[in-house]
Amino acid sequence: MVMGAAIRLVRQVQIAMLVSIAFYAAVGEMLARTLNRNPANTLFHALSFISISLVGATVVVRRTLVLPSEALLKERSDDSVMVARWRTGYLFLYALCEVLGVFGLILRMAGFTLANVWGFYLGGFLLLLLYSPRAPRTEFS
Repeated sequence: MVMGAAIRLVRQVQIAMLVSIAFYAAVGEMLARTLNRNPANTLFHALSFISISLVGATVVVRRTLVLPSEALLKERSDDSVMVARWRTGYLFLYALCEVLGVFGLILRMAGFTLANVWGFYLGGFLLLLLYSPRAPRTEFS
């Protein structure tokens, strides 16, 4: 029962974050019409480097928090500490993915075109989809 509530919460957060990235793109497009600035290329390069590091961090978080918790939950699905660790791993993973979408919005507000920032929005969105929560299944079920 504890695992079912955790999966439901994680999926709700995932859906909310997917919607928020689409919202960032829409808000960025509305604000870009009113802003007229020359963008700083340094900001773009810095956020690009940080974004690449964030994608690597998502892999590390998944391997160090989520996958070991899933393995232990296969053996003992009623362990509330492991369920909390599994849930926390996914929520932290989703926060890292969400930052990519926020970077797209920041760059759009800094004056970059949609052609420059679409990768940030799409990257965050696709990573959120890629890291969909899966319920750990026991070997016998």
